[in-house]
Amino acid sequence: SVLLAVYTMGIARKIPMDDLMASAEGSVKAIGMLLLILGVSGSLKEVLMDGGVGDYVAYIFEGSTISPLFLAWLIAAIIRLAQGSATVAALTTAGLVIPLLEGSDVNLALVVLATGAGSIIASHVNDTGFWIVKESFGLTMKETFGTWTVLETIISVCGLGFVLLLSLFV
Repeated sequence: SVLLAVYTMGIARKIPMDDLMASAEGSVKAIGMLLLILGVSGSLKEVLMDGGVGDYVAYIFEGSTISPLFLAWLIAAIIRLAQGSATVAALTTAGLVIPLLEGSDVNLALVVLATGAGSIIASHVNDTGFWIVKESFGLTMKETFGTWTVLETIISVCGLGFVLLLSLFV
C-alpha cells in the first residue's frame, strides 16, 4: 500500500522524489512515536506485574472500604500526572488493579471506564496530545492549560462520577 501510494500520489503526479521522501520521513516519525509509546506502556505494565507491584497494591487495600472503581480511577490519574501518556496510564493501571479485583464482584466494564476516565485527567506538558492541541490551534501555553487541560480534567472527573452512578444500577 505504501508503494502504491508513493506511485499514485507522488511519482504519477510528477512530485519530486525529495518531496516524497520528506513526506514519508514525517509520517514515519509520527507513527514511530506512537509505536514507541504503546511498546513502553505494555512493557511498563509487565515490569510492574512481574515485580509484584499489583499484588502489593492489592495487599495495601485489602479490607479497605475504598471503591475499586475509585481506586482504578485514582491510580490511572496519578500515573497520568506523573508521566503524561493516557495509554501508559491505562495499561499500567490495568496491570495494577487486576490482582485487586480477584474475588471481587465489581463489574469489569465499569473498571475499564473508571480507568479510562482517570487516564485522561490533566493533560499537560509531558503529554503529546497537549502539544498537538497547542500547535494545531496556535494557542499559547496559558491558553492550552486554560482550555485543554481544564477540559480533560472535567471529562475525567465527570467520567468518574458517571461510573460511580452507573455502579448503583449495574
